Amino acid sequence: MNYSLIKKDKEEKNSKKTWKSRIFPLILVLAVSFSFGYLLAVHNFNSAEGSLFTHLNANGEHAEEFNSDLYWQTWNTIKNEHVDRNAIDEKDMFYGSLKGMTESLDDPYTTFLDPQDVKEFMDDLSGSFEGIGAEVGIRDDMVTIIAPLSGMPADKAGLRSGDKIYSIDGVSTVNMSLNEAVRKIRGDKDTEVVLTIIREGEDKPFDVSVTRGTIVIESVSWEKKDNGIYLIEISNFHEDTISLFNEAVLEILNNDPEGIILDLRNNPGGYLDTAIDVASEWIVEGPVLIEEMSDGKRKEYFAQGLARLKGIETVVLVNQGSASGSEIVAGALRDYKLATVVGEQTFGKGSVQNLKPLLDGSSLKVTVATWYTPQGDYINEKGVEPDVELEMTLEDYEEERDPQMDKALEIILDK
Repeated sequence: MNYSLIKKDKEEKNSKKTWKSRIFPLILVLAVSFSFGYLLAVHNFNSAEGSLFTHLNANGEHAEEFNSDLYWQTWNTIKNEHVDRNAIDEKDMFYGSLKGMTESLDDPYTTFLDPQDVKEFMDDLSGSFEGIGAEVGIRDDMVTIIAPLSGMPADKAGLRSGDKIYSIDGVSTVNMSLNEAVRKIRGDKDTEVVLTIIREGEDKPFDVSVTRGTIVIESVSWEKKDNGIYLIEISNFHEDTISLFNEAVLEILNNDPEGIILDLRNNPGGYLDTAIDVASEWIVEGPVLIEEMSDGKRKEYFAQGLARLKGIETVVLVNQGSASGSEIVAGALRDYKLATVVGEQTFGKGSVQNLKPLLDGSSLKVTVATWYTPQGDYINEKGVEPDVELEMTLEDYEEERDPQMDKALEIILDK
């Protein structure tokens, strides 16, 4: 049982790169050929043949054909015959059909984001939003707390990494999409949301009331310990990460450190290029990660920094709330033997998403690749295995002990 404390919500970078950067989501996007607009409402099912599409089986052979006018037949039947047809919101129905398209893929990271979703998504990346301050994702087909942000409402209410959300304000999350769950959990500050939680080791579900707040975070913090060891905590790879991380690096280089502890626990990820830039402060040359596309082609992403921290004894802390970009950094430093990774098996978010803008301000976040560590370790649904596996128990948490941090200090001081 993993009782580790954890930290927060989402991923990505800089507004100029927003629509072009590769991203690694946990939360909250097949361009569609439909023309958006209220022409949907007046489209009539007149064609007996419509547009035929051929479905291919796994061997690339023609398996069956289906008629695209089935969509319009369903649309018009609902519009004309549903008992509450006068209350139907056509835009909601259309957006719902696009969300259903992505949900059919059984990939929680490929999602359609309507304009409101996009706004919330970008607010998250800026580091300021209103909500409970927790990263959520789909795990074992259930909405799951991935990383409560330290000191934020979710953390203060006692939510932990790995908690399964059975219901939100009494509404079951069974078959609920991740986007819908996030929207229900979010809300204005000073309002309350009640989450029914299933926790490993507990006999039955229990309710947790969380008062929402304004979540404003800086993604990087650092301090020098009395023993000359620097602690760098990175909570996300967001818009402010590189500038803050560079400040930390400059201070460290000017103070002759005994070592560095890079704390990536509860870091749910973020921008790919940001994760590469951070890892590149240790890696002189070579790939930081290897990306594999659906056609089997591979692309290597190489270190691009100055490797200013190479040669400084380093320990990386991870846990099951470490995902995506934090797994990239931990996996790369482990593979190159530039750091000792301490903690617990990471989350296992080893896929890459592209964010594509659509016609009306909506976006499609679509999984385009899986990735591997420099030595070819497959991460997706598996995670990064630490060099030193050490769990943080419930008792540790309650007694405010941190055996993972203690071990990191021991490793550096014993060198």
